[in-house]
Amino acid sequence: MLWLLAHNNERVLGHGAVAREVWRLYFHWYGVLSHGAFPAHDRLWQYPPGAGAVLFAPGLVPGLSYFQAFVALTLASDALITAALAHAGRRRGRTLLGAAFWTGGLPLLLHLPLVRYDVEVTAFAVLSLLALSRSTRACGALAALGALVKVWPALALLGIPRGRPTRSAWLSAALTGAVTLTAFLLSFRNPLAFLRQQGGRGVQIESLGGTALSLARHAGWRGTVRYRYGAMEFVGPHVHAVATASLALTAAAFALLVLWRVRASHWTAATPYDAALSAVLLFTVTSRVISPQYMIWLLGLAAVCLTSRHTTQRPVAALIAAATAISSVAYPAYYSEVIGCTWTGCLLMLARNGLLATAAVLSFTRLWRATRRPGAVVRIPWTTGSHISRPLLSPAPASLKVDRG
Repeated sequence: MLWLLAHNNERVLGHGAVAREVWRLYFHWYGVLSHGAFPAHDRLWQYPPGAGAVLFAPGLVPGLSYFQAFVALTLASDALITAALAHAGRRRGRTLLGAAFWTGGLPLLLHLPLVRYDVEVTAFAVLSLLALSRSTRACGALAALGALVKVWPALALLGIPRGRPTRSAWLSAALTGAVTLTAFLLSFRNPLAFLRQQGGRGVQIESLGGTALSLARHAGWRGTVRYRYGAMEFVGPHVHAVATASLALTAAAFALLVLWRVRASHWTAATPYDAALSAVLLFTVTSRVISPQYMIWLLGLAAVCLTSRHTTQRPVAALIAAATAISSVAYPAYYSEVIGCTWTGCLLMLARNGLLATAAVLSFTRLWRATRRPGAVVRIPWTTGSHISRPLLSPAPASLKVDRG
């Protein structure tokens, strides 16, 4: 990946466009942040205030340029994720497959992960999920910090078993988020400016709706592609309707996840991991924007799932790996084809998004079935920490088998 970054100016690697975002956009934002304010009037600033801390950090590293420090911190986050997955995989009942999946999966995106801050965001979600078996408070705190950087790590809390673990994790997340947000409000000007920019986003060409519009151009639709809000988006007739449909699908996905949470009756040690992956997949597929770096999130969550022998998401992880490989072909190698809505670009996006949609449906279906089995074994994965304060003193009923593993 570093070698590819060093040859970033090659035509097949996008003529330098992949890395340009760091030394042009991120460095500009660092300059604004260093003056105690968020870029409130910049339409490209669409991130929660925690993102400011991540983008400000490279400027504090001595002896390196901003670009070099950014890549170094990204590599450090990658190493942290790998170490955490390997450590979790060596525990009883676990497997090193998750660490292997992350190590082999991330380079499928070529050098893109090194010049986006999504590896750092993914680190918060991965560490949050892996901390769950030892400390629900740490799990909640890490998820909250990740959510302040890019929102989606909050979904790591979706699959925590009901009762005391949920109350502990969610309370910790709320307190951590409130304290950290207050610190941003006191230290910077305009930390909530990003909320104004998010509402203006349209349909990105790489989204599921964008794929439908790309195909519609071959059927006579007269929309065009323009650079808006930091992405290539469609403009023209019916684009607003497609964007509204995407939001409706996101709301439907949220309703499905709430329904699953209410009706789930069987938890294993892998259920929180599987639920997080399923939730992020559903929200990604129904989003108006599916940028290539979103695949980093899915790779990290799939890797966490694969650390457990009880996961239901192994075939989903395979689909994510395939979608990731296709995504790197579409961007940067054939991105001009995607922008031009040629048949090559359309087929690439149809294949990538088709795999993601299949993965989302399969993930939720397997999660639902695994947690709704009648008469199933009830596994209690919490063997340390405050989740179980005393051993079971009475035998389980004859109809219920309790598995502490």
